[in-house]
Amino acid sequence: MARPSAQMIGPGDLLIAAVGLEAGWFHQSVVYVVDHDESGTLGVVLNRYAEPRLGSVLPQWADLVCEPQVLFNGGPVSPDGAICLAATVGDERPDGFRPVSGSIGLLHLDTSVEAAVGTYSDLRIFAGYAGWEAGQLATELASDMWWVARAEYRDVFTDSPEDLWRRCLRRQPPEIAWYSTWTDDPDQN
Repeated sequence: MARPSAQMIGPGDLLIAAVGLEAGWFHQSVVYVVDHDESGTLGVVLNRYAEPRLGSVLPQWADLVCEPQVLFNGGPVSPDGAICLAATVGDERPDGFRPVSGSIGLLHLDTSVEAAVGTYSDLRIFAGYAGWEAGQLATELASDMWWVARAEYRDVFTDSPEDLWRRCLRRQPPEIAWYSTWTDDPDQN
């Protein structure tokens, strides 16, 4: 498999943490890319829960988000801000919605909750985001810190984010898929 480059990445792709990212914030993380251009890359981590309860931070949205109905930790940048990913029910692009890939896009949380009911099939809210300045992600890709794959709808709105990293790895080419059984204990690998 060819080494991915930053030029090959686009909105709707996944950045799957390589096993070399053993410690730190991105350990076994899966990032959904929502924006990528010459100025940098922005995404949200799909498989990390945030500490505050969604009902205490954004109570008006708590009943609309899909299972598990929690606030997710989208990344280390701007942890006090919120980003909402939503999937439209039809082909229409409602006000306050910016498409990312397919039916999935960003929903502005200033949108009225009433307008969102029935308009979106799934919603997920993230505290913070993951971001890379121009050239930063290219350096990390060249250092084999990430694998790149196209996201599937079920990745973004999974009801079991705890095993998302392994599931995403399993569907990759064999030389990557075998990492899905990786453990943090070197004697067991």
